[in-house]
Amino acid sequence: MRNSIFTIMKKELARFFGDKRMVVSILLPGVLIYVMYSFMGTAMQDSFGVEEDHIYTVQAAHLPDAVAALAGELPVELTAPEDLAAAKQAVTDQALDLVMVFPADFDAAVAAYDPAGQGAAPNVELYYNSASTASMAAHQMMTALLDGYEAGMANKFDVNGGAGSYDLATREDAAGSYFAMLLPMLLMIFLYSGCVAVAPESIAGEKERGTIATMLITPIRRSYIAVGKILALAVIALLSGASSAVGTILALPKLMGGASDQVSAAIYGVKDYLVLAAVILSTVLLLVTVISILSAFAKTIKEAQTYAMPMMILTMVLGITAMFGGGAKQTIGAYLIPLYNSVQCMVGVFSFSTLTAGVAATLAVNGACTVLGVVILARMFNSEKIVFSR
Repeated sequence: MRNSIFTIMKKELARFFGDKRMVVSILLPGVLIYVMYSFMGTAMQDSFGVEEDHIYTVQAAHLPDAVAALAGELPVELTAPEDLAAAKQAVTDQALDLVMVFPADFDAAVAAYDPAGQGAAPNVELYYNSASTASMAAHQMMTALLDGYEAGMANKFDVNGGAGSYDLATREDAAGSYFAMLLPMLLMIFLYSGCVAVAPESIAGEKERGTIATMLITPIRRSYIAVGKILALAVIALLSGASSAVGTILALPKLMGGASDQVSAAIYGVKDYLVLAAVILSTVLLLVTVISILSAFAKTIKEAQTYAMPMMILTMVLGITAMFGGGAKQTIGAYLIPLYNSVQCMVGVFSFSTLTAGVAATLAVNGACTVLGVVILARMFNSEKIVFSR
């Protein structure tokens, strides 16, 4: 049995790796993802980012001394406008970041204003340009300053007013939360993409070329042929998925910009990666098996890919659930649903909330479904109506 399965695996692997186009199709996604994500990160920083040493140019009419003192601690160059209309035009032309206009009697108006009365509160006007990143940043910064100044006028106590950070989340928790929200979805998409790129070519492709009959007339049992094909396809799909994952990991610092130092894959231990590897392997075997069964019904590769389309939608939806689930499920029932259990295990690993019984259930359920799929595929190989339909 072992020799027969190994023979089929060697045949499949030799055929794939002997075709340069197939090798390129395995490695190309990772390269494209790296280039695309790196470009996106660079473009977003150029479009929405502001240099750290940027000094915002702000002109303020009738600026109160107290506000000027507070603004002195910010990276702002404050001047008084000579011509208010010209200053507004400069903001429109992006030659000036912000124009602030205070009432001429601002301090007296603030002192006389009674919130319980009927009169309008003194109004401060901030003119900005929403098409300019620097102008938007200056607007947000000065708005926050004025909000703090307004609160300070009747301030009776401070909230988190001391030095230091009040966020008690550890670096590992913060990074884990980010990874748990993003990576399960990406991994499921990458794994599915790797499977659908190779499984239809191996099953429906052989039917389309008419070479499947040659393999089926050999004395090797159909179940061994099914196992050999699925194992070989799983290896190739894992390589394709790994290529995409590596491309994403390498591009992540550029995609995240300045926040990249807050997350690191080094926060996970060997045990976490072993659990993740086992879950990924069981997921790939299940995906390859299901797509192989769908491909066996198809007459051509394109038809097989069409049959597999609903699987892509299902995989994406299951991956997206990781973004809104609020952590891994702690009930064993969630781990009895194929593929959804894989997503939950990934979320558990990345968020440090792995349910050991859930992982065991996931491996058992995915393994059982894979075995059942192999049996179905072997029986399909025994059906001349299915195998020789062209």
